[in-house]
Amino acid sequence: MKCNLLGCGLVAGPLFIAASLTQAFTRKGFDLGRHPISLLSLGAPGWVQIANFVVCGTLYLLGAAGMRQALGQSRGGTWDPLLIGVTGVGLIIAGVFTADPGAGFPPGAPAGAPTMSWHGLLHELGFLLTFLASISASVVLAWRYAAQRRRGWMVAALMTPCGSARGRRLARPQHAQRAPGDHHCHPVRVLTAVFAEVLKQGLIDQVEEDDHRRSRDQHPARH
Repeated sequence: MKCNLLGCGLVAGPLFIAASLTQAFTRKGFDLGRHPISLLSLGAPGWVQIANFVVCGTLYLLGAAGMRQALGQSRGGTWDPLLIGVTGVGLIIAGVFTADPGAGFPPGAPAGAPTMSWHGLLHELGFLLTFLASISASVVLAWRYAAQRRRGWMVAALMTPCGSARGRRLARPQHAQRAPGDHHCHPVRVLTAVFAEVLKQGLIDQVEEDDHRRSRDQHPARH
């Protein structure tokens, strides 16, 4: 059961990125350099991105439950599952409450930043929750990797909070006017990809540790 739950967490990040990029390259009028992926939730095909947010958020929650069972009282056993669960909750909120149309998407939307609605505000809060929780989870994972003397993965985990400094301008309103060639969304896309890989490795570790523990319990050493 634990392995199944951990497997849900394994696919959440790659699935979210793959589904978002597929839509970004196929939706008419969507510009990956100008538009946040939240806008993919709008328009007739918007249900696909809404489902992407909710399904991947749910997968993160299931992965967090599996990680909690696998880690127990070991290093990071409390905060890692909690923060990964919060990441999932934020994604679900961002999916249930859609962003406001703007920046010319979907076609026919205002070119600038519209007045933010209540559901647009809740969407932004969900995104912020996911953003902060994923950064914090990466720090906890780095602490765990450091204790295991896995310096490569420790550095990879620390890339997430360090990269967030580069993308901090995203804290401004989502449809603020941008200068031509201003691709400030790219650091967050990279950030999401790095976090997905770091988390994937952490979850793989838990699957392997769980399998090793179960094998050891089934075949105790003979003296």
